[in-house]
Amino acid sequence: MNQTRRPFHLTGPLLIFLAFLVAVPGAMSAQIDQVPENATVRSYATGWKCNAGYREADGACAAVVLPTNSYPTNSDYGRGWECGHGHRAVDDSCVEVAVPQNAYLAPSGRGWKCNRGYRKASGVCIEVNVPSNGYLTYSGGSWTCDRGYRAVDNRCAAIKVPLHGYLETASYSSGWQCDRGYRATDGSCIAIEVPPNGYLTDSSYGSGWECNRGYRAAGGDCRPLNLPKNAHLNGSGNDWACNQPYRKRQNACFVK
Repeated sequence: MNQTRRPFHLTGPLLIFLAFLVAVPGAMSAQIDQVPENATVRSYATGWKCNAGYREADGACAAVVLPTNSYPTNSDYGRGWECGHGHRAVDDSCVEVAVPQNAYLAPSGRGWKCNRGYRKASGVCIEVNVPSNGYLTYSGGSWTCDRGYRAVDNRCAAIKVPLHGYLETASYSSGWQCDRGYRATDGSCIAIEVPPNGYLTDSSYGSGWECNRGYRAAGGDCRPLNLPKNAHLNGSGNDWACNQPYRKRQNACFVK
């Protein structure tokens, strides 16, 4: 039995697809044709980019003008060049870094630093005058005093340690501290008077002593605590609290 073939008709979507296939090569070709001289089509994005040594300007790639003592950076941003070691950018040129006397070119090549024993001041390196009983710091641009001395104006003055005192390492205070059992008073070390039933606290503030457990400080003395009925010494040992279920009322313990 013969079957009559139906005529093939192009549908709307198919016509659009075929038109796209025809148009894409042309569009790609047009895009490539629009790439200016000294440029390359981008591999992972649309458009193009200027080759190394060129920068985009008004839809074209213009050669980067390198000033003397510079090199191209091949970067998409910035001016496209940097000054060589020992030079710094000034406007559109590279000028040599002027290293003053008693200085050296910084590792970056963009500036300078003073030699040890000198410090920067007004664009030059001036010598650090180390006074007697002083020495250069680690940086070499300043000085500090030896142990037992402290900076006073531009010299190192000896620290006067009073009787029963000793030198301390910190240089920001008086430079000395009192021995244990003594307190600093008007530049001297005065003995701390600990009352009977008391002990030294080694504290830099307060009286310097506290009372033993079972005693309370009063008028410079340690007086025994009088525990009322149904009471016990608290955690500090210098006061008392009522046993449960009693509650403190004035100087006695009462049931709630």
